[in-house]
Amino acid sequence: MASEIEALRARLAELEARNAMLEAQAAELDEEKRHYQWLAESTTDLISRHSRDGTFLYASQAARDLLGYEPEELIGISAYDLFHPSDLADLLNKSPRIYYHAGFYQQTYRFRAKDGHYVWFETTSRTRRDPVTGELIDVLCVSRDVGRRIRAEANRERLARVVESTTDYVLFCDGDERLFYTNEAARRLLGLPREGLDAPLERAYTPASLAILREIVLPAVARYGSWSGELEMPGPRGPVPVLSVVLAHRGPGAEPDHLSLLNRDIGLRKANEDQARRHQEQIAHANRLATTGELASNIAHELNQPLGAIANYASGALMQLRSDPNRPASDLALPLERIDEQVQRLAQRLRHIRTFVRKGQTRPRPVALLDVVDAACRLCEWQYQQAGIALDHELPETLPRVQADPVALEQVLVNLLLNALEASRQRPNAACVTIRAHQSGPREATFSVSDQGPGIGAEEAQAIFAPFHSSRPEGLGMGLAISRSLMEAMGGSLNLADGSDGATFTGTLLAEPSLPYRSLPPRSQP
Repeated sequence: MASEIEALRARLAELEARNAMLEAQAAELDEEKRHYQWLAESTTDLISRHSRDGTFLYASQAARDLLGYEPEELIGISAYDLFHPSDLADLLNKSPRIYYHAGFYQQTYRFRAKDGHYVWFETTSRTRRDPVTGELIDVLCVSRDVGRRIRAEANRERLARVVESTTDYVLFCDGDERLFYTNEAARRLLGLPREGLDAPLERAYTPASLAILREIVLPAVARYGSWSGELEMPGPRGPVPVLSVVLAHRGPGAEPDHLSLLNRDIGLRKANEDQARRHQEQIAHANRLATTGELASNIAHELNQPLGAIANYASGALMQLRSDPNRPASDLALPLERIDEQVQRLAQRLRHIRTFVRKGQTRPRPVALLDVVDAACRLCEWQYQQAGIALDHELPETLPRVQADPVALEQVLVNLLLNALEASRQRPNAACVTIRAHQSGPREATFSVSDQGPGIGAEEAQAIFAPFHSSRPEGLGMGLAISRSLMEAMGGSLNLADGSDGATFTGTLLAEPSLPYRSLPPRSQP
């Protein structure tokens, strides 16, 4: 009897211990349940449970932030009623094996919020079934708002289509100078395949441009992130000039040594610029020819003086030979030397005139301003002498050389001097035209041509540099327009400084910092 009681007590103790263990396990399960409940309610993803027909059985608190619904409002509503019609059709057209047999599926779709707008969801679903009967119990879903990602992908897709369809040549290359993407325009230009691209960067640029890329562009992009400038790409008909923009790939997920190279064909623009430059040069040449016509009397004078001297010396030598045919040849040395000097002078004058009227490109280089002024004055001095107008030029001894094309600058000065001469003819007492120059800045020199004529009115001053504007009936109205274009082509400017009491035109050119030269003393022609 006692042994039975002890056995019962032991059994009771065992049951109590087991009951305590079960209670502890139940408490742990309750704690774990509360923990998972807290996770479900705290996550920003919408966690939901649905019946077979899609009816909400449960919705987490995220429904409030994502859809504007209180979780209780969704209970009893079929999720299919809130699908965008197009996306619901995609879901229902899936094979039933996806959600009846496989049990796990994922869907990206639009879901209608409470205010009527659609939210892009990416939902991962899992079906639960009775392990014995296989009957569907419910469907557990985790839904995430992927609207930002969808919009970013759409933007990337649009940009990709733009890049692929643009006429610019777009290249992507890695740090080993290997091209891993080219758009359609670049593939046509370079003859590259669409698939399996693995071409070196040297296929995309001429050797000279590739050297610039390696020596200048890549270090600049590594330091500053971008570079732009002109390069050349090889084409089926020869090098293609391009305006290139090189960008480093930066941002999340970007390889630090990857580059984008955007190239725009500027061949047509450069051809137009060359044509405009040639047209400008032709107009300037025509203007020089017209100016030469105006200077015809001066040219005749320039040629007549040495020719007359040569004739006099030759006549004198012949007279000496006729008077004494047997006299030594050494007696003729002096007249022959004088003839040689005049021939050299004549050749120099002819070269100067030929240089002035010659057609050529404007090529600025460092020149002494006084030398150009002196040459322009020599071309115009005969007209000034005939008109009785004094022509003075006053240039300081320490004046830096200017960056200019000597022929173009001489043409500008001749135009200004002839205009000043015509203005001076209108006022008998206006007896002087003056050329001055000074250093107007650390890298700048300014010259001026001033007359004492009737001046230029305010209305005329507004249009004086316009093509075909002239105050003279016989004038073409192109001199000042061409002169300003030539000055701008040399990196300078030409303006009317004062037109009230006589006119003063000023021209500004780039100058060397500190390379003075010795100027000649001012001179005046009566």
